[in-house]
Amino acid sequence: MAGAVDYLVVGAGTSGLAFADTLLAEDPDAAIAIVDKHARPGGHWNDAYSFVRLHQPSTFYGVNSVELSRGTTDTDGLNKGFLELATGAEVSAYFERVMEKVLLPSGRVTYYPSHEYVGDDRIRSVLTGDEQVIDVRRKTVDSTYYGTTVPSTHTPKFEVEEGERLVPPNELPFLWKDGVPSHYAVLGGGKTAMDSVNFLLGQGVAPDSITWVRPRDAWWINRATVQPGIAHFETTFGAQAAMMEARAAASDVHDLFARYEKAGAMLRIDPEVTPTMFHFATAAPAEVTLSGSVKNVVRKGHVRSITAGVMRFDDGEVAVADDTLFVDCTAPAVTRRPTRPLFEDDRITLQMVRIPQPAFSAALTAFLEARFDSDEEKNSLARPIPLPDGLEGYPLVKMVDLLNQRAWTENEVVRRWLSTARLDGFGETMKSISQDDTQKMAILGRMRAASQPAFANLMRLVQLANEGG
Repeated sequence: MAGAVDYLVVGAGTSGLAFADTLLAEDPDAAIAIVDKHARPGGHWNDAYSFVRLHQPSTFYGVNSVELSRGTTDTDGLNKGFLELATGAEVSAYFERVMEKVLLPSGRVTYYPSHEYVGDDRIRSVLTGDEQVIDVRRKTVDSTYYGTTVPSTHTPKFEVEEGERLVPPNELPFLWKDGVPSHYAVLGGGKTAMDSVNFLLGQGVAPDSITWVRPRDAWWINRATVQPGIAHFETTFGAQAAMMEARAAASDVHDLFARYEKAGAMLRIDPEVTPTMFHFATAAPAEVTLSGSVKNVVRKGHVRSITAGVMRFDDGEVAVADDTLFVDCTAPAVTRRPTRPLFEDDRITLQMVRIPQPAFSAALTAFLEARFDSDEEKNSLARPIPLPDGLEGYPLVKMVDLLNQRAWTENEVVRRWLSTARLDGFGETMKSISQDDTQKMAILGRMRAASQPAFANLMRLVQLANEGG
């Protein structure tokens, strides 16, 4: 049996490490064990494609005690003019630094890489099969509830005939090893697919040499409207005010997103196609514009099989070149499971309480665990947000999001923590606003004025969605 600990954290990815980091800071007596299948910390970042970057500014990401961002603005590329986005390699190196320079040196963290949790406080080496029991005095913390998957760890849900080339995006930079195809088919409508399309275009592949299979088109958060810092206040908070006003006025969820788009807060690739998917993915306008140069878009549902020269779908089939390289971007990223209470006796199930911010959500969960006594009180301050798929679920997502924000604002202990939490993102911006700045105060006044009507209308939109409207 391994030594006794207070908390066993399952998963050394973003959520697990953000939780452990904040718990160490808030509970000076807590001893923590962290177990993960990967040999290095960082979770799915160990499996990501080499050209991946964060969707949102680096300042929103990581653990609370260690800054990831350098505070710089990109001067070229598709993110030009916006705050930096860490690369996958930078994120992986950051999490390794957090483990080696912050968590382990505390003397209160034990790390079990290359181990899996098998239940009942037992862990097993993925290399030897040896098992051991962790003596957990307080709680087991599950950071794996969403079941994160990326293309390289994903099993496709369609048949591929032997001899056809299906690869994850990870393989694209290494095609020189096996021969370059005459045509590419990118499968999937999410951010990974957009990244893959833009990688190919950026490497000189002609738009006509790419077929993009998009079962559903998506709405994208405009990265211009999620830039922290006082210099970006008018754009970021102006968009937030417009979105609050849109939530107060929208007749249905499609009208809501149309209003978001008009306010500049949402983007779509094809102006002629109304998106039906929203996963909170964020993109710069330049990314959307570049990917939109691919005009050979297939909208026939999900791929069911790939055979020589043919892709078959829910709704027909499409001919492709015999040497087409198929790029699999169909991994769902997260599994949409029913929400459950974060705090349940000797179990904590990490879920998002502010969307789309898993790091902040995990850090806040750790703060609540350390500072409040009863599960009832903690759960009242951290309602898990259901992950949306289609647009119909979005009103409920925003309603829970607003309920959480209101609860934090009304609780002095939480409000004080938020004012200094790095991962809060906009806390420093809010503190730097002068009461004499009439322009900024007017924007905040718009948000306050629309808040209650927005919440009431969201309740109506939730009911409308439940009725199938």
